[in-house]
Amino acid sequence: MKILDQMTKKASIGFMMKQWTISGLLGKTLPALVLTGSAFLYGCSVNPATGKSQFAALMPPQQESSVGAQEHEKILAEFKEYNAPALQAYVREVGRRVTQDTERPDVQYKFFVLDSPVVNAFALPGGYIYVSRGLLALANSEAELAAVLAHETGHITARHTAERYSTGMLTSLGAAVISAAVDSSGVTRALDLGNNLYLSSYSRGQENEADSLGLRYMTRGGYDAQAMPSFLASMQAASAMENQTSGRAEGLSYFSTHPPTGDRVAKTTGETGQYSKNGVENRDAYLRAIDGMIYGDSPSQGFVRGQRFVHPEMGFMFEVPPGFTLVNQSAQVVATSPAGAAIIFDMESGGGARDPSSYLSQVWMKGQAGAVERISVNGMPAATAAFKGQVNNRPATIHLIAIQWSDSAGGTRFARFQIAIPEGASPALVEDLKRASYSLRRMDQSEKAQFRPYHVRIVTAGSADTAASLSRRQPFENLSEQRFRVLNGLGPQEALKAGASYKIIEN
Repeated sequence: MKILDQMTKKASIGFMMKQWTISGLLGKTLPALVLTGSAFLYGCSVNPATGKSQFAALMPPQQESSVGAQEHEKILAEFKEYNAPALQAYVREVGRRVTQDTERPDVQYKFFVLDSPVVNAFALPGGYIYVSRGLLALANSEAELAAVLAHETGHITARHTAERYSTGMLTSLGAAVISAAVDSSGVTRALDLGNNLYLSSYSRGQENEADSLGLRYMTRGGYDAQAMPSFLASMQAASAMENQTSGRAEGLSYFSTHPPTGDRVAKTTGETGQYSKNGVENRDAYLRAIDGMIYGDSPSQGFVRGQRFVHPEMGFMFEVPPGFTLVNQSAQVVATSPAGAAIIFDMESGGGARDPSSYLSQVWMKGQAGAVERISVNGMPAATAAFKGQVNNRPATIHLIAIQWSDSAGGTRFARFQIAIPEGASPALVEDLKRASYSLRRMDQSEKAQFRPYHVRIVTAGSADTAASLSRRQPFENLSEQRFRVLNGLGPQEALKAGASYKIIEN
């Protein structure tokens, strides 16, 4: 969970990486379109990378760089670069190798590692390419990293962003022109429609095209083409495990924006036959580069530790009942139970309210709250209200709790619990949920020092080591061996090789 104002944003990092705004470009483009309709008739051109005709005239190449630079600043403000200069330099060198010979020499390619645990990678117009440390943890060789960077390069050389943007604008233009004669809000609504189309995930055809171009670029850089299907297979395994463990990416990670389907694995495997078998893999060099990298949530995002959520930087923790699944999402922390109960925790600015009662009734519920009760949570002023609602189409009682967390010149902030208690819940469950909402407390310095992030560690397998024995060194309570196998690209029954290096997760 991100701190301060970022905590209220509902998108996971995988989604926000795709949620670019091109407001400046939109404003400049519409008049030109209205005046010069010939753009629609003559805007198609042959892309030198794909050899295909495409319509991308509404974001010409000379504008891509300025759009990318503008959005790049927003990306870094939102997600931050991972603070590891040596690793950043390593990724940039791999990126340089896969982009040194593309059909778009006009593009200056730039590579960044983002401080995110979610498996993700994406590209902005103008050559900006990003990978998360979550993706780096999943890859098992330099060649697999090269495959990802080359795939994203393929989206740039194929001009998929410009193509989607131009097609989206075409769809909305007619409505925009008509609405402009009536009122400006109509134009805004029409342009929003085009922008929403622009934000959609890549089509299957575009993904396949980027895969094919990626194979071209990674092999030109000297890498083994087999790394492309091998990484896609790792993505399949990681996606399945994410679904099994109710993963934190909220269905909006690289697995959904770049689906690792069996068809893609088969297609890229077939295409590797076109390329030389002499490419490098550089597995050991890659593992050395990521040794010690943070795995999972960073201190700025807080940690899930058993049934507790702990945020040492902000100095608080709370506990959820046994049997609840606790997930740290980008904007909130969510705990759910098999019985249908749910706890949602976040923090929010006070919106001008100075105490929990007025915040709950006038800001959070906007005057719709019923009776508001003043309470205290571990010495902090708080307020609560309850109303009838539904959770997953089942009747439930919803309890809202606002706890005054901080009061400064910037205004008051409130910690918030939303607790859904399904109809017919047992008295024991109701009591457990009450204890959870009252468990929020501040941490002292000694407690903060106890909680540290997990890290990727590289170990050498001995002759007696197995996946089970190495996985027992990890801090996970569930599916530790499965996590180990997914991280290392191992099949369900695949044995370790004595003397080989493997990734494990440790404190």
